[in-house]
Amino acid sequence: MFHIVLYQPEIPPNTGNVIRLCANTGSRLHLIRPLGFELEDRKLRRAGLDYHEWASVAVHDSLQAFSDAIRPPRIWAVSTRGRRHYAAVAYQADDAFLFGPETRGLPEALLQQLGAAQVVRLPMVAQSRSLNLSNAVAVLVYEAWRQQHFRGGA
Repeated sequence: MFHIVLYQPEIPPNTGNVIRLCANTGSRLHLIRPLGFELEDRKLRRAGLDYHEWASVAVHDSLQAFSDAIRPPRIWAVSTRGRRHYAAVAYQADDAFLFGPETRGLPEALLQQLGAAQVVRLPMVAQSRSLNLSNAVAVLVYEAWRQQHFRGGA
């Protein structure tokens, strides 16, 4: 399906919610160190409920380590600094969706390295700072999955 990549996530319940989302959509979750919590964190486990056993979760030491191990065909960064509307992209199976830390987003250097064409934005009203991380992941994953005609879904 898809690869969800959380770059240096900080808030356990957000990651727990994404674990649950991945279990329910068939997506794989990749966490890029350093993490702002331990994987056994009580808040992480509570948010993910009992979905941990049905989700594929991998931890990587760096974004490069993720890329080397998985070799996704495309990486789409999600950022408030993106200019491309997220729904204007034709997503493909095995695409990777990269999300930044909750308090600061993806580093500018990383966005520049990927290139503006690979950075998408979710629309918000003016003066909004950002969406909750797990909500943003859900919006993008469901749009990408919709484009795949919810393949594998019930």
